[in-house]
This record gives sequence, C-alpha cells and structure tokens, in this order.
Amino acid sequence: MNRRSAPQGSDPRGGSLCGHRITDEWVEEVLAVVESIPPGKVLAYGDIAELLGSGGPRSVGRVMSQHGGGVPWWRVIKADGSPPECHDQRAMREWIAERTPLRPNGKVDMKAARWDGRSDGGTVGPR
Repeated sequence: MNRRSAPQGSDPRGGSLCGHRITDEWVEEVLAVVESIPPGKVLAYGDIAELLGSGGPRSVGRVMSQHGGGVPWWRVIKADGSPPECHDQRAMREWIAERTPLRPNGKVDMKAARWDGRSDGGTVGPR
C-alpha cells in the first residue's frame, strides 16, 4: 500500500464496517487527516469521519488500529478525551511532550485541545 501500511498479516484490501466501505483511498484520507493534526491538538474518531464527510468513529478506529502505527496516533482519541485502549501510558507521554491540555483526571481537555481542522491550529468551539 504505502509507507504507513498495515503490519504484515493484516488485510489491506479494505472491508466494510457499519455499512461504510473502507477502501485504500479512504484509509489514505484518514491517515492524511491524522498527519495534519498539529502537536498539542487532538481529534476524536468521529471528528475525523465528520471532516471527511463519510464513515463514522468505528470506521476511523478500524483504520487507526490496522494502519495508524506510522502517524501520530495519540492525537486521535475518544470523544471523552481518553486514549486508545491499551495505549494510555504512551499517549500520556506524547501528550505531555506536546503540551496537550489535560484535565486533572488525566484525560485530554477536549474543549481546549480539539483541533478545528484548519491549518492554523485553531481549536473547535464548544460541542
């Protein structure tokens, strides 16, 4: 596929999840959005689907789990500000290094850290 390809043994041919066809092109679009998130900012899985105008949080999650190892995956989190499953310690190290706004409970402060998709690194207003 490309430099961000899935590990050996995964199925890069795409598939379907929740009625959304996951194509190689859509995988590339998801990964391009992730690569564009500035340091210290985050997007929820559903935010990425919304920016792309297709798919949903689960489809984005599937792409990230199968193909996201070569992009800043810690910038893609759950809508409640928590990291991907089983990656909390590594994500926390990355968030601290990037000065990502955190809440006292260790989750990302989504109001302060959510990226709006613009190249200037702005934040999204209240959701």
